[in-house]
Amino acid sequence: MTKSILVVDDEEDIRALIQLGLEMQAGWKVLNSNSGEEAILIAESQQPDAILLDLMMPDMDGKTTLKKLKDNPQTKQIPVILMTAKSKSSVEESFSDLDVAAIFTKPLRPLNLAQQISEVISLS
Repeated sequence: MTKSILVVDDEEDIRALIQLGLEMQAGWKVLNSNSGEEAILIAESQQPDAILLDLMMPDMDGKTTLKKLKDNPQTKQIPVILMTAKSKSSVEESFSDLDVAAIFTKPLRPLNLAQQISEVISLS
């Protein structure tokens, strides 16, 4: 069965690169969202296997989106990987109390991303 990944980032170019990499390398179905609010609706209705969530977004940031996903009985079991341009250690400190599968720092390497995700979350 094909795995699906929800990519949440307000930058269209980043979403397109990630989608291309995941489809080419792993054949995964990629769902796209440009906002936290939309991501929650997609996660509830589509139940992706994992969520790649950008921290820095307008309106609802990644931390607020993550809290809402984890507080929601329909989405709390979905593994979330944070994407950030900040240093990994500063982000790890501020998210130590939240259920995060991993933190990936930008810039991401789209052709390595499927393997990185698979190492963190069992998607095989």
